[in-house]
Amino acid sequence: MKINTQIKLFCLGSLLAFSACDEEFLNKTDPTVLVADNFYQTETQVIQAVNGVYGQLRPLHLNQWQYTEFISDNTTLHFNPGNRGQGPALEALEFWQYNPATPNITNLYNSTYGVMVNVNTALQKLPESNASDAIKTRSEGELKFIRAYLYFHLVQHFGDVIVITEPVSSPAEAFEYERQPVETVYQQILSDLNDAVNALPESYEDEVGRVTKGAALSLLGKVHLTRKEYGPAIQALNQVTSLGYDLLTDYAAVFDPQNKNHQESIWDIQYQGENQFGVNSNFIYTFAPRESFGAVIDFPGQEGGGWNTPSNDIIAAYEEGDLRKEVSLKEGYTNLEGDYVGVPFINKFNHPHSIRGVTNDNWPVIRYADVLLMLAEAINETDGPTGTAFGYLNDVRERAGLDPLSGLGQDAFRQAVMQERRIELAFENHRWFDLKRTMDTQQLVSFLNDYGLRERADPTTSREGIPFSNGDFIFEAHEILFPIPQDQIRINSDLVQNPGY
Repeated sequence: MKINTQIKLFCLGSLLAFSACDEEFLNKTDPTVLVADNFYQTETQVIQAVNGVYGQLRPLHLNQWQYTEFISDNTTLHFNPGNRGQGPALEALEFWQYNPATPNITNLYNSTYGVMVNVNTALQKLPESNASDAIKTRSEGELKFIRAYLYFHLVQHFGDVIVITEPVSSPAEAFEYERQPVETVYQQILSDLNDAVNALPESYEDEVGRVTKGAALSLLGKVHLTRKEYGPAIQALNQVTSLGYDLLTDYAAVFDPQNKNHQESIWDIQYQGENQFGVNSNFIYTFAPRESFGAVIDFPGQEGGGWNTPSNDIIAAYEEGDLRKEVSLKEGYTNLEGDYVGVPFINKFNHPHSIRGVTNDNWPVIRYADVLLMLAEAINETDGPTGTAFGYLNDVRERAGLDPLSGLGQDAFRQAVMQERRIELAFENHRWFDLKRTMDTQQLVSFLNDYGLRERADPTTSREGIPFSNGDFIFEAHEILFPIPQDQIRINSDLVQNPGY
């Protein structure tokens, strides 16, 4: 006790002494701490800063499935009657019971803007660095691409959002921001992507995994497609077809960690397994069934989270003979006692690995099959189902072992493309945005509620006698947009909540 008192008195005396010192003495930066004012100076530091932004995308994409697949008709959950802790969080997304207090939506909002902080800081500091012009140009393209990608997700999830393109210099300044109209957000996205297209190289010799001109053109095409600007979408996507990408002959090879960054990969989130550096993925640990105890993940006693479980609906959507089904999902597994357990799970990211909890799977964000199907969609909306549009669609089908399609009218072709996107890109975080892009409000509400009725009547996994709550799987029009997190509304009273919440 006496020693603690002496320490407190010493600290108090030190503080009083410091307060009497020259103010200049206090205005010193700890030379052992990296801050914005003394970083971003050399070429090495610029590259490290950009790499740090890429690094922030890894944890963001470990959870992206919640907001893009889980919320849709593609996946559900392996219901856990003994643990209801995720009721207000993950289950709220699956059952469309989310509200401004839903923690996972808060996490999405905060983590996305958290990446934006470093993007904007790096962009501001870039011109004054000593990096070469080539590295400055490339880095600016990478950062603007990532910013556009983040805002593209924000605007689709939340509608009007705060647009910040420079670092916030003081806490007071943060309270001056208001949500900007959707159109303003999209203009920022388009501006950043056009800059990225002009700045980025077509490929890298030694730094595979960075965003390229092909990635920027692909995302630009997708943004135009989302805005129903079909001509500009075709113009952007057509350029991608001349950059050397191609479909792999084997669908399973697309996802094999031993075959990363291949000819079909336009942009993947890069993960690295086989080490303890914390840069690994772990998707199968989230997606594998509960109580599988080593039968799915090959470690003794290891079970999965039981999340993002393929729904009865998507299982039934596969055509007979589709080679993609066995790669993408399993309808069940044989447990260690030799009994078959009919709980489905995503299989795309289920590969051998040597360290428990540490997998080596990349996450495919944009691949060439996506580009071909977007082109088929945009051409059909512009000119109907031309031979070129059929060609792009059938390239994807034939790789899957399916017969080519022909003779469809515009409406039937539109439905065929949507079906193909659902199966080809299953569980890769496209479904929610595809539904929102291709349906008006009433169509989407009706579509999802019909799915909800089917899932309530015949759940994909057993609920073990626990009934659904009254609001489960009932979708309302306002839920097309997520709510602005209540913490943000509380912090900044100028923020206006989305209608219906």
